[in-house]
Amino acid sequence: MDQISVLIILAAALVTPLVMAKFNLTVLPTAVVEILVGIMLGPSLFNVVHTSETLTLLSNTGVIFLMFLSGMEIDFSLFNRRKQPQTPLAAKVAGQAPKYSPVFIAVSSYAVIAISSLLLGFICQWTGLFKDPWLAAIIFMTISLGIVIATLKEKELLSKPFGQTVLLIAALGEIIPLFALTIYASIFGKGGQSLWLLLLVFLAAGVLFRRFKPFFTFFERINKSTTQLDIRLAFFLIFSMVVIAESVGAEGILGAFVAGIVMKLLQPQEDTRTRLDGIGYGFFIPMFFMMSGVELNLRTLLADPATILLIPAFFAAYLLAKAGVYFILRLRFKRGNAFAGMAITSATITMVLAVLQVAKTMKVVTNQQSGAFLLAAILTCVLGPLLFNTGYTAEAEDLKKSTVHFLGTNLLTVPVAQQLADSWYDISMYTDKPANYKTYNSEVNVQLLDSLDTDYVIDQDVFDADIVVLGHFNATKNYELAKAAKAYGVKRVIVRFEDRNVLDEREDELTALGIEVYNTPNVNIAMLRSLIEAPTTLRLMTTSTSAVYEVALRNRRYTDQQIRNLDFVGDVTISQIFRNGHFVRPTGSTLLKFNDRLIFTSTPETAREIRRELGILN
Repeated sequence: MDQISVLIILAAALVTPLVMAKFNLTVLPTAVVEILVGIMLGPSLFNVVHTSETLTLLSNTGVIFLMFLSGMEIDFSLFNRRKQPQTPLAAKVAGQAPKYSPVFIAVSSYAVIAISSLLLGFICQWTGLFKDPWLAAIIFMTISLGIVIATLKEKELLSKPFGQTVLLIAALGEIIPLFALTIYASIFGKGGQSLWLLLLVFLAAGVLFRRFKPFFTFFERINKSTTQLDIRLAFFLIFSMVVIAESVGAEGILGAFVAGIVMKLLQPQEDTRTRLDGIGYGFFIPMFFMMSGVELNLRTLLADPATILLIPAFFAAYLLAKAGVYFILRLRFKRGNAFAGMAITSATITMVLAVLQVAKTMKVVTNQQSGAFLLAAILTCVLGPLLFNTGYTAEAEDLKKSTVHFLGTNLLTVPVAQQLADSWYDISMYTDKPANYKTYNSEVNVQLLDSLDTDYVIDQDVFDADIVVLGHFNATKNYELAKAAKAYGVKRVIVRFEDRNVLDEREDELTALGIEVYNTPNVNIAMLRSLIEAPTTLRLMTTSTSAVYEVALRNRRYTDQQIRNLDFVGDVTISQIFRNGHFVRPTGSTLLKFNDRLIFTSTPETAREIRRELGILN
């Protein structure tokens, strides 16, 4: 019977996503559907799957792997406090107040959630619905990071300010309850250790991080498909941190979550993340979700009138705990989107399952209460994504153009600024030469600077842009400003650097900093060589109907796809792929990888759509 139950669960895990895809069932997240399938397979309906030691072991491994991958989802770049390149000069002219950052809004939102959850916990105690206010508060303040990420990906919002804000709220909705649960278990658990021992978990994480920080540099030289050293390292981190956490009286899921954070900070390649996702979501995690449903006996739960009362009460508490998010999101976003953000943050399932698993071990929750918490959480996962998908509309700032600032207004830079597509770029030019300002200010948007001193340039908001192009003739001044722009946090810095001293190492220094360097002699030489080797190059570069474009692949929807299977492959010609510092000559069977830079030829209209589609961080 043990083997048959495992086989049935594996078959259900295989068939469930196929059925969802066949009938286009996108309203419910896969995790919720898997729990519902588990309910049907368990004693609630068909009673063909029974708990066993093997299934329990696989389920426990699943929750550990789920928390590990959740730790890897934390985007630490969200905590970057550099001001946004949102054309601040235009904002000043319009008299707009500076917008609140995603970090401020997210932290404020979650503070409101925590306070509301504590109040609801004590209300549950006062009304007699649940006697432990602290555990109730921990459950109410949870948010399902996986469901939020999946929903934001579907809307392609992860790279947008709204998506970053909601993602950070959801991340806090997993991190804070997890630490709160660990403290709760340490204080109220029978085998709890001193709280200071929890510091050993983070000390161990720091040691492992320092020890394996150079790992992936070395790994690139020795990796073989038969060794899979990156995956071995991941499992070593998981079980090391789980063992350490449990040894000091903390919960194993805390160790797994911290292990995921360590793995994220080690900056593995995207391919490593893909394979870990495959192992987790392909085997262990569906086991956990389905067994969570199997262990629910609805016949017993719904036979108790008290449970029927608890389900709507807990469901209302989940929603009320997140209601305050609406008012915080309104500080920056539209009413409809603030409501959509509140709705999706109310979705919770994964951490509820983890908390209930610990609570059952501590014997502080009954089966009826556990079932009511879980069924109410499932309802939030149905309602949250549904309201979000119907309520969200694009924010004005999501549709903004890329901001390009040219420092240096001359015969080289002005024609380039004029030929860049207005629908893609918001262009401003700066010069310190009054004669050039008088010559070009009627043709392009030029602003006259009093000097090129670095501090003065920063004060004039020249570096508040997505792309800064330094086209001044003075190589030394360009060198200084390029380093300052990169230190300021500009995403792309393109600098003209022409120095007759061939022994000058400053160009190599700029390249090492990630700054894009060009000089006109090299450009002319490369163009002449191309004209000799490929005579149609000049016509291709100068034609108005077709041109060469480049896009970095950020949309994971297109990763690991063959070029021949792309929807738009008939409208473009992909000539080169730049991957990991090397050019790859593409064929129809070439698989696209995350962060590939595709060099392609198409019409400007087609290129606009392709760059928008492939460049979305999803």
